[in-house]
Amino acid sequence: MSVELDHAIVPVRDRRAAAELLAYLLDVPWAESGNGPFSPVYVNDGLTLDFDEAHGAFPVQHYCFRVGEEAFDGILARIRAKGIEYRSTPHGPVDMEINTQHGGRIVYWNEPDDHVWEVLTVSYARQPQQGIQSGA
Repeated sequence: MSVELDHAIVPVRDRRAAAELLAYLLDVPWAESGNGPFSPVYVNDGLTLDFDEAHGAFPVQHYCFRVGEEAFDGILARIRAKGIEYRSTPHGPVDMEINTQHGGRIVYWNEPDDHVWEVLTVSYARQPQQGIQSGA
């Protein structure tokens, strides 16, 4: 069997609100509660993001989703409908622009707990690279 990421925990201030917003933006199902103290977002058949309320400081994380062109258009439309500011770079200024430098389209946003959320249509992380080592 290949190695697949099954689930990840996303620390947030309000698990229900954060899960509901991401599920709306990605147009995927979610639940107010799931296994344990989480609000799960069912990103696809193999990946669940479990939103967990954090009390105190937590590190800001980066989450990226590769989607098709039609899904990208829908996600961007929902980001705009919610009035969420977005940008073309991971940490740059809010420019309300789409990045097209890697052969596809990319946008980034930081709602609601400052995590960096990204959607792209072509993976720049999976481009052929020199020096990639096998895990074996």
